[in-house]
Amino acid sequence: LSLYDAACQIAQEIAEKIQERNRYQRNGESSAKLHVVIRSLLQNLREKIDQLKDLLLRAVSTHQVTQLEGDRRQNLVDDLLTRQKQLQASYKNEGPEPDTIRSSLMTGGVKRGVTNPWLLEEPEETRGLGFDDLRQQQRRIIEEQDAGLDALSSIISRQKQMGQEIGNELDEQN
Repeated sequence: LSLYDAACQIAQEIAEKIQERNRYQRNGESSAKLHVVIRSLLQNLREKIDQLKDLLLRAVSTHQVTQLEGDRRQNLVDDLLTRQKQLQASYKNEGPEPDTIRSSLMTGGVKRGVTNPWLLEEPEETRGLGFDDLRQQQRRIIEEQDAGLDALSSIISRQKQMGQEIGNELDEQN
């Protein structure tokens, strides 16, 4: 966790240096020193993320942490990896910001007022659950839905039978 915190601090420092570099470029000043610093910080961040991946893999495979904790830590590493890719793209000045690109993928382009389902918060009932827990929850929900459909089917069958009996009674009365 201390290695993760150190990696987060490096990521924050990189973001600050990139903003400083962009400010220098707007003012027409030279930012060559910042390019070198940012490049070395990005390399350092990449190494820390690789170390985190290795440590996590080792901890999960030797059962030093539970599967749920392993999943939680994997999510943290994945978030950090995404952040590193965003910083790399910002460093290279690759067009619009990555968040804009990501949101435009799901909405068919950059539009105002369109909400992206991938940017929504995770619901409280699934927060912190591992893959196996999510599968188990989905199976339980499907079983409940199947039970509801079975009950609905029996009700409809009973109504059909009642309708046929009413039809027969009407035929007899006529």
